[in-house]
Amino acid sequence: MRPEGTAPDLAVAPRPGDAKPGEPEPSAPGQGPPPAAAALLSPSVAGLAAHEQKAESLRAALVRLARVGDETIRTRAVQLRRQLDAFEPAVTLIGQVKAGKTSLINAMIGWPDLLPTDVNPWTSVVTSLHMSPAPLPEGNRARFRFFDEEEWARLLDRGGRMGEMASRAGADAELEKVRRQIEAMRDRARERLGRRFEMLLGQEHDYTSFDRELIERYVCLGDDFGDAAGAEEGDSQGRFADITRAAALHFHHPAFPTRLCIRDTPGVNDTFLMREQVTIRAIRGSRLCVLVLSAHQALSSVDMALIRLISNIRAREVVIFVNRIDELPQPSRQVEEIRDSIRHTLSQHEGPAGARIIFGSAYWAGKALSGDLDALSRDSAGALLDWAEQALEPADEPQSPAQMIWALSGVGTLMTELADRIAESQGREIIDKVARKIRNMAESMQADERVIWLRRKAPDRELPDRRTLERRLDAIAIRAAQDLEARFDRLQEEFSLRLERAHRSFLDRATAALIAHLEANGEKALWQYDPAGLRVLLRSGYRLFGARAQSAAGEVYEAAAREMTELFASCFGHLGNALRIAPPAPPRVPPPVFLGQTIALDLQVSWWKSWWQKRRGYRSLAAEFQEMIRAETAPVVEELGTGQATALRREARALLDEFLNEQRALLGRLGDSARSGEGTLDDAFATAAQEERRSAVQDTLDTLNRYVG
Repeated sequence: MRPEGTAPDLAVAPRPGDAKPGEPEPSAPGQGPPPAAAALLSPSVAGLAAHEQKAESLRAALVRLARVGDETIRTRAVQLRRQLDAFEPAVTLIGQVKAGKTSLINAMIGWPDLLPTDVNPWTSVVTSLHMSPAPLPEGNRARFRFFDEEEWARLLDRGGRMGEMASRAGADAELEKVRRQIEAMRDRARERLGRRFEMLLGQEHDYTSFDRELIERYVCLGDDFGDAAGAEEGDSQGRFADITRAAALHFHHPAFPTRLCIRDTPGVNDTFLMREQVTIRAIRGSRLCVLVLSAHQALSSVDMALIRLISNIRAREVVIFVNRIDELPQPSRQVEEIRDSIRHTLSQHEGPAGARIIFGSAYWAGKALSGDLDALSRDSAGALLDWAEQALEPADEPQSPAQMIWALSGVGTLMTELADRIAESQGREIIDKVARKIRNMAESMQADERVIWLRRKAPDRELPDRRTLERRLDAIAIRAAQDLEARFDRLQEEFSLRLERAHRSFLDRATAALIAHLEANGEKALWQYDPAGLRVLLRSGYRLFGARAQSAAGEVYEAAAREMTELFASCFGHLGNALRIAPPAPPRVPPPVFLGQTIALDLQVSWWKSWWQKRRGYRSLAAEFQEMIRAETAPVVEELGTGQATALRREARALLDEFLNEQRALLGRLGDSARSGEGTLDDAFATAAQEERRSAVQDTLDTLNRYVG
């Protein structure tokens, strides 16, 4: 068991003590994806292969520089190589219960039977699948993390998120119902786990291998928990599912050219809204989101929570996959009707109008991957033939039945879309970030030679001593940091005022609408008010703040890079374009996913009516209503104004500090070269090693010209 508070180190095999008493390791790792997976998946993720080719060219450049550079260059090259190797884009799936989300994930990774698809809708486990193109040194491994005592106490004492809302509204009956549901869940877990229940909270279980049976123990709720005669402790299905918060599976997958994480989340429709909060946290950790819908109920009226979540994500960062078209009688005709309905619903509720919508069937994809094509039911086969007449395009080369069914399943199209978006966004960002840093390194090495050459031409030229150079570097760093902080002070102050005005305006409008309703209908008629207007105002303000923050950071970075270049020229002579320090790119502005969380006005439940009936007089009703909604919406406003804005500020400052520290080290090298002894100066250009150095630097700069403007 890992000591509490320590970070997981998945780069080494779990220690012998990691497996818990009574929880044996699986006898052997899972068999892995079927052989057909690589043949079907690899063409679908060509975008990731293109990214990996660029990353590999940067790795080669780093090897060249490390071979001919000094210790500072070699150390920096190792650090940048690790950044490239650590790149792991994440895709998070959200969706309706029973939309086939888990079956889709199994198809996306080419392992049809990995995750259990009969998961009970009450589970709240986020399952992350980490795939590596290279075999893992320790083999496949798994980690399961449990809810801690504080999270359980919050659910039991206050009823979770729903309990907070009900408590503010004085809905004691509703709150008591939520508590009873949570108590039942806790009692069920305690009955299965006995005295170990409390001991397990906040802990982790680690395994050096996994199989489907092990996964079912933690994320699947069956019907008979440990009741089977002779069942050993720890072997029953779903034994830990009630208390499992997150599952992480790490495994080798040769079909993927880069590391990739695909994350499964629970549905978002439960009475105490725990899964909604879990899903929001998962989306925040990803740059791509797939909304999985069922063809039978694509974006029905019960899915407003899903629409609220994706409405706060950029259209280029969300893909909608409509699953289970294999169950439609005539998908060729019905698909367009469903597509039009989805577009209409999104436009009505401020959803991402430009989101890509893909139709398909995880069931068909699973059959293609397993090769079990003869097992298609008659109805499914009929739907497949109907869909093929419209969706199947002529192939350049003959296709096998598995390839055709894979194409018709839509999963290949989904993976192509995701791979291309990863390459265009996150992939391009990491390539640009590392390429800029490599170019700064290469140009500093090139400038090294220029400094030595100038020193030979003007040996009497006075050079700044190291202490003077460091003071001037410190002055640049201080000015840049102060400028950045001052700009963010102004931006955050303006943003806070904007949020406050939007919040106050919403409360005034809502209260006025309530009074008008009371005057027209009296106190007994149920009143509804949509908080979408508040979300629109807050989202608009956040986007404006984000754009201005990026611009401000970019200007500070540019100014710092320019000052560094000027300092170098003033200290070591005019060197033309020998050193052009490239500033870092501004920080990314994360989407305000938190805006999508349910607030009291989103709910159409019976406790509103009882709340009205307990009040006397319009003024009292209006005043209490405003205070309740203020308390309900204030955390959302605070999260934007303080949480996300401050996080963006910290990221901008961290990028600046990293950049300044890098340049401090590189420019310090130049000073050392300029002050080197005469013997070194005389011999600097006469060695074969120096020629190799020049060639390596020039080859690197030629490579980087393709990636950095």
